[in-house]
Amino acid sequence: METWQEMILALLQGLTEFLPISSSAHLILLPRLAGWNDQGLGYDIAVHVGTLCAVVIYFRHELKLMGRDWARSLKTRQTTTEARLAWWVLIGTIPVGLCGLLFKDFIETSLRSPLIIAYATLGFGLLLWWADYRSKRRRDEYSLKLADILFIGVAQAIALIPGTSRSGITITAGLMLGLTRSAAARFSFLLSIPVIVLAGMLELLDLINGNTRLPWSDFLLGAFASGVTAYLCIHYFLKLLDQVGMLPFIIYRLLLGVFLLLVF
Repeated sequence: METWQEMILALLQGLTEFLPISSSAHLILLPRLAGWNDQGLGYDIAVHVGTLCAVVIYFRHELKLMGRDWARSLKTRQTTTEARLAWWVLIGTIPVGLCGLLFKDFIETSLRSPLIIAYATLGFGLLLWWADYRSKRRRDEYSLKLADILFIGVAQAIALIPGTSRSGITITAGLMLGLTRSAAARFSFLLSIPVIVLAGMLELLDLINGNTRLPWSDFLLGAFASGVTAYLCIHYFLKLLDQVGMLPFIIYRLLLGVFLLLVF
């Protein structure tokens, strides 16, 4: 793959990772539609590291408080709101971690079809519209209970199906539980941190077992490009979310799904 093609994929990863439109679907579809060679597993890891750095840097103050209070809760057995939020992020990651380990091969071999992506894009786009329309939007992320976390965690596991969108389905679940749009998005972004770490570790193991030569300069450039794009995306998405709502992303998903059905 040419360097300019890799840069487009890095920018695309940064732009779509945290929007409710499915980054995995776009990274699968663009090379296929454009007739490009596969970018390779190593490059996928690099651009995911970039988006991971972006979300960690953006929420660095919140993560510092969450980490501090979580560590204290292990000693004192007492939880603050920040410690509880940290526990919720960890617990909410369990379903997708288990499903990823159990069904990794099946997902990679059987669920990367453009038609599956099309139906998932359409179906979960309509579900996002319904949740956004029906939600009372009165709660924040600190009001979540264990049952809520399990519901969001199971929803996140469904996002292993390409086209679903991890951020899209977790925001949808949050809206269904009555979270405000910004609260649902913030919790979704925090929940992405352990998921990206786990996915990156699994991909890294595959890469190590492959014994392939790694173009580190391309990886660093891709990670930087995806990281900067992801940081800006998080910032403006949260800033504009309450003004524009979910409708632009829902419309985009419906158009993309119809396009894929017509093409494939």
